[in-house]
Amino acid sequence: MHPLNDQLKAYLHNSFPDVKDADDVLQESYLRIWKIRAKQPIRSVKAYLYTLVRNLAIDSIRRKNRLKTDAITHNSHQIIDEEIPYPADILNKDEKISLLVEAFASLPKRCGQILFLHKIKGLSQHEVASKLGLTEKTVANQIGIGIKRCEKFFKIHGVEFF
Repeated sequence: MHPLNDQLKAYLHNSFPDVKDADDVLQESYLRIWKIRAKQPIRSVKAYLYTLVRNLAIDSIRRKNRLKTDAITHNSHQIIDEEIPYPADILNKDEKISLLVEAFASLPKRCGQILFLHKIKGLSQHEVASKLGLTEKTVANQIGIGIKRCEKFFKIHGVEFF
């Protein structure tokens, strides 16, 4: 992980210029990934580490914004709505696609095929069943399994917004 240190610092400074404690964010990410790897293997440490660094940077910015908002609210006795974007709004299109491709690749072949046709191509369950020669019940079950596995995949990779 340490060979990525300079790349991660550059990523933090370019993507999150408001984060002043890049070293703290990196150290926290190394600690978290070390704890996670002790419990389970991580397929792509680099991708996981970038996701972790991004999420920690976002948390840092949120804390900073919350402190500013709390100070303003406390001093002026006004309620201010925080307009902090969700991580899904911050991810760029390529990152979203990359995570989605990884999630689909982690599914069993038939399950991934069914979920792709239904969720990405927009086919109805009936259309998917007809196209693949399956029953609608099988398609419905596979969609449920695929969604649960994708949610688990995203959670393991530190993303809880899909």
